[in-house]
Amino acid sequence: MEKIIKKKDKQFLWHPFTKINNQYDPVVIASAKNDILKDINGNEYVDLISSWWVNIHGHCKKEIIESIRKQSKKLEQVLFADFTHEPAVNLAEKIVDLMPKNLSRVFFSDNGSTAVEIAMKVAIQYWFNKGIQKKKFVSMTGGYHGDTFGAMSVGFSSGFYEPFKDFLMKSIHIPYPDYWEGKNDIEKEELFSLDRADEILSKNKNDIAAVIFEPLIQGAGGMKVCRKEFLEKLLKKFREAGVLIIFDEVMTGFGRTGKMFAADYLKTKPDIMCLAKSLTGGYIPLAATVFSKMIHDEFFGDDIKKTFLHGHSFTANPIACSAALTSIELFEKEQTLKKVEKISIIHHEYINKLKKINISKPRVLGSIAAFEFNGMDQKYGSSENQKLKNIFLENGLLLRPLGNTIYLMPPYCIKENTLSNCYEKIIEILT
Repeated sequence: MEKIIKKKDKQFLWHPFTKINNQYDPVVIASAKNDILKDINGNEYVDLISSWWVNIHGHCKKEIIESIRKQSKKLEQVLFADFTHEPAVNLAEKIVDLMPKNLSRVFFSDNGSTAVEIAMKVAIQYWFNKGIQKKKFVSMTGGYHGDTFGAMSVGFSSGFYEPFKDFLMKSIHIPYPDYWEGKNDIEKEELFSLDRADEILSKNKNDIAAVIFEPLIQGAGGMKVCRKEFLEKLLKKFREAGVLIIFDEVMTGFGRTGKMFAADYLKTKPDIMCLAKSLTGGYIPLAATVFSKMIHDEFFGDDIKKTFLHGHSFTANPIACSAALTSIELFEKEQTLKKVEKISIIHHEYINKLKKINISKPRVLGSIAAFEFNGMDQKYGSSENQKLKNIFLENGLLLRPLGNTIYLMPPYCIKENTLSNCYEKIIEILT
């Protein structure tokens, strides 16, 4: 059976972020439970990256499965133009309850990229509706916001989009002052970034539609952390200049940083927030872009030119909304953020042990831990990177290093002894 599946896979499929060559040999996953993936031969792998950061409560969570089953028997899908339904209304209310107080309107879509595209389009049309033309965006160097064209434009400096550079909007980038344990010159780098922000605003303030950040930690750019004190100063500059602020919390949302959202660490709140990935607990695709009343009011009225003419066929899918509601309810029922605290403690414990071997730039934020493995090629997808990823798999660990950055982002259900044992294996492999 395994050979048949792999043969058909190579014949019919095209996988994301995967080299197409003769060495490609995918693992056939047959089932999963909690933090464990099981392949077709019975081999088990600890899912230390939550299946690309989406699965927060664990695989095959009975409560989410049951909510999907119940909803699918009542209403599986209906168009969301001129119609509404209870799961979408209840989920929007629940999201708004969790949001910073200034955010109150939810626009549903399918994934992180579409959530960002919606945020960018609304930012442009917000100014258009006010009779002002603004078409520039500001983002952080190394940031990643998705793979559609608007998202690529503000994430171009991440290095993934060279073939498309002539087709993207020109965005402006602020240097990212990444911080790790033991870095002593961070204030100097932060001051340089803040000065760059002042320069950008002095030259472009009247043309900037919005600034977009991954708050506190960049994901695909290498799990790079910045200090909240720096980000607070930066946000104030743009707020005082009247620039819209977008938080891309596609990765950081729903407990990843130790709080429900990274925005909860900051006094200055965004005007727009993008959510996806773990919104449904990792079970069904769903995204949300949440707006302030100030922005939404600019689209109110009878003039079709002021309407946001954008939508997706599966906008606010009832089954996905039901899964998301249950996932959010589990946070209170299972005291999920306390689980994140325990994971963070283990991260810190083993990061200290890892310092004794050939690693650098250790950082921990909530359920996320990352460090650089020195001496390995920093290029994304290098042969060394692929080799190390395969060695981890051979030892039952699902990890996908970003260049020479090794990171862990396990589901919150992981047992403390399981995570400790995984770290022991990592140390053994790296030494």
